[in-house]
This record gives sequence, structure tokens and C-alpha cells, in this order.
Amino acid sequence: MSAQSSILDRLGILADAAKYDASCASSGTAKKSSVGGKGIGSTEGMGICHAYAPDGRCISLLKILLTNHCIFDCHYCINRKSSNVVRARFTPQEVVDLTLSFYRRNYIEGLFLSSGIVKSSNHTMEQLVEVARILREEHDFRGYIHLKTIPEADPELLAQAGLYADRVSINVELPTDAGLKRLAPDKSAPQIAGAMAGLKREIVEAKDARKRFRSAPQFAPAGQSTQMIVGADAASDADIVGKASTLYGKFGLRRVYYSAFSPIPDASAVLPLKRPPLIREHRLYQSDWLMRFYGYTTAEVQQAADPVSGMLPVDIDPKLAWALAFRDRFPVDLNRAPREMLLRVPGLGVRAVNALIAARRHRTLRLDDVARLTVSIAKLRPFVVTADWRPTLLADRADLRTMVAPPRSEQLELFAA
Repeated sequence: MSAQSSILDRLGILADAAKYDASCASSGTAKKSSVGGKGIGSTEGMGICHAYAPDGRCISLLKILLTNHCIFDCHYCINRKSSNVVRARFTPQEVVDLTLSFYRRNYIEGLFLSSGIVKSSNHTMEQLVEVARILREEHDFRGYIHLKTIPEADPELLAQAGLYADRVSINVELPTDAGLKRLAPDKSAPQIAGAMAGLKREIVEAKDARKRFRSAPQFAPAGQSTQMIVGADAASDADIVGKASTLYGKFGLRRVYYSAFSPIPDASAVLPLKRPPLIREHRLYQSDWLMRFYGYTTAEVQQAADPVSGMLPVDIDPKLAWALAFRDRFPVDLNRAPREMLLRVPGLGVRAVNALIAARRHRTLRLDDVARLTVSIAKLRPFVVTADWRPTLLADRADLRTMVAPPRSEQLELFAA
């Protein structure tokens, strides 16, 4: 087998093994360009699409593991120590060479690098940092780098990672400490929290230093993120929403990502036999959005869930579920209501609300004006009042949920054969 063939074989194994990590979005990085300098790489431009930044730019990432060897035995992980999978490993220099080669072919704009734990947490973290160091210092690579850090590693190594990476992340893995102890016995919830707190402290201190001294080094300018596995344990959606809110508040995270549990070969008997519906993952992302951009409190989002099971409905989004649970707050007068109440109207996004507020300064809004700013006016009609529309008894109908719920469609599997 030739060396090139061997690298391609390992790339196939380690790129496939990385697909279960959802936290690879590249939003939040500062724009960097090699124009006018000797560096290589950029966080601007177009390539193979893997993620979108908030401003609409398409960000392409080489997303791989350094190795899928692991000394840990987390039940839900396909790369766990006891798993019967083909193993592979890259050296730091090989990852660097692959990144530069893919970039020069305009396939990627950055690197997302994670790894199983080989030999020890410190040894693995040293190799991850070495990849980023070589790219930045020896090749002046200015593209995006996201390093998945290891909470069990020394804090000094995590600090080094933040000096080279645009974003760093540590997976909390599971929503509850009990679930983590049961399914990932080698991991420690307090240790994970301590590592995340350390990264937050480094990020804050670096920002303060940059305000005083322009020459102060940046530290993970795109912040830190984390990921939770959904459906591997008994945690409800309300539990997950509560955990996410705590993580945002304590550690100043840029994003919490959710990954629906996927059954793996030779799975442990303690795991569920079926994966959760992928729509559950989608509903959690929608809930996350409500807390981050629509002004909902954690408790309000949890109120959209079933009071007994704690699960969000799968047939309607959580914003609509909340509106149906609190019909006394509606209808909302679109010509007079404050922005925070307009954001509660099902079917109205942030852009539509901003456009309505701008428009009503100049004229009285009618239903046709609203229809031009939304995808479906039918969803809004029971919840709004305009100059020519008042729902009267529509909001009190017993079959209102059926009226406003979207038609059911078949849920496709993400990794179906």
C-alpha cells in the first residue's frame, strides 16, 4: 500500500468518525485575509459548504479526528475502547499537510479538529495544539481553526489551544450528571465544568487585555461552544433546555449544539435500542433560538413542553406551543404592541418584526401588509389584530392547534444508508 493510499484510507476513516460531532459551525470568527501579506488562508470566500456564518457566508471546514483510538469507554461513543471499529491515526504534520492541501485546492476555509484519547489526555491535547501551532506559526495560516479540547488535560494545554484556535469547545456530553456518570464513567462533570470555566476566564482576560493593549494576543476570538447528546439517557427536553440555559449563563458560551443519539454497532445494553426522532433535535434548536434571540426565559420555554413528560411537542414548534398554552396573551395588536410581544407571535421572525415596527411608523398596518412579510398568514391570523382584522372567537376554538399545525411529513434519517 502506498503512503498516499494509506493517507486517503485514514482520511476516510477519521472523517467519517467525526460526523457525529455537531459543534463545527464557524460563526463568530473575526474576518482574516491573506491579501497584502505572506500568510495563507482566509476566513472569507466560498468553498464546499459545511456551515453558514450569521452574515450568510458559506464556511467550508476540513472536519476530522486526529485519531479514533481511545482509552475511554463511553457507552454511546462508536470510538470507545471496547468498540470493534477500524482504527486509524494521523500525525500532527499529516493533518497540517492535509489542511494546506485542501485549502490550496479551494475545498476548505478552515479546520475542525477533534480526537479520541490516545495514551493520555495530556498527550492527545499536546498533539492537537501542535497541529494548530504548526499551521499558525510555520505556515502563517489565517483560516478558521476550531479545536475540540479535552477537559481532563492540564489547563496550560487548554490555554495554549485558545491562543492558536478561533474557537475552542468542550463537550458536556449529556444533559445530567447522573447520565454522564452512568454512560461515561471515565468523565467527570465537575472536571468538565472546571475546564469550561477556565476557558471562559482566559477569553474574558484576553478581551480586557486587548482593550488596553492592541498587541495583546487574542484568545479564542470566536468563543467556546459545547455539545449535548439527546436521547441516550432519560433526560427530558425541559431538562436539556434548563442545562443549556445554565451553560450559557455560567460559561458565556457562543453556542450549545444538540446531537441526536444514534445507535452504534455492538452497542452497550444500557443504551436505547432506537434513536430519538431527529425532529426532537430540531425542536431543541428552536428552543435555544427562543432564549437567545426572542427574549423567552428558560421557564417560559419549558412551559411549552408537556407538563408530565417534559417533552416538547414534535408536531408544532415550541413558539407555537407556548402561544397555544397561553392564549390569554393573544391576540396581539400589531399596530400598538411592544417589540417583545410581537416576537411572541407564532410565524413572526426577528426580521419580520423589525420590518413591521419600521412600517407602522408611517402607516396603519393591515393584514395584507403582514402577509407580505411572512411565509404563511394562516398561522398568524388567530394571534394578531390589524386595522382590518380581529380574530374574535378564533383564538378560543378547541381545534385551533389542528388549524395552525403544519402538515405532517416523513422525517428523513440523517445518516441513513
